[in-house]
Amino acid sequence: MHHHPINDNRDHHHEFDPSEASEIELIQHLARHLRRGSAIETAPWGLSPHQARALGAIARSEGRRGRRRSPDAEDGVSRGLRMGGLAGWLQVTPRSATEVVDALEEQGLVARTADPDDRRAVFVGLTDQGRETAREIRTARKAQTETLLEELSEADRAQLRTSLLTLLEAVRR
Repeated sequence: MHHHPINDNRDHHHEFDPSEASEIELIQHLARHLRRGSAIETAPWGLSPHQARALGAIARSEGRRGRRRSPDAEDGVSRGLRMGGLAGWLQVTPRSATEVVDALEEQGLVARTADPDDRRAVFVGLTDQGRETAREIRTARKAQTETLLEELSEADRAQLRTSLLTLLEAVRR
């Protein structure tokens, strides 16, 4: 059976009718749309969305820790996150996390360091270049989100934030 490229996505558009969707389906649809948008936006850095997410997770862990360095850190490499912690954060297998880190390491964005307290554990931290790339991506994402949120009034935006925080608390209980 022959498919016309133009018609390949047609079915996907008809599956989703916002007027018939529940609030949760609307959130999921919006989340999928935002994730697809992030693929376009990470391309200039030569990163897949998954790699960009990993870089962001490592950068956030560094921010929380105040850029604590391992004693033998060189070239501004931070201690970062344990590989297992990164896999958990990305919700992927340790093997998949290793593949993501391998790709980031090849680009000079992260470096692995051994955990001095546990020889089996490995930390993955940002290099100076990785830190700069993470900052640039965060800035670009923020600009993209701000543009989208400009569609809402200040009051609607405040209400959306309150509602989302309430739902996030509920799922954590």
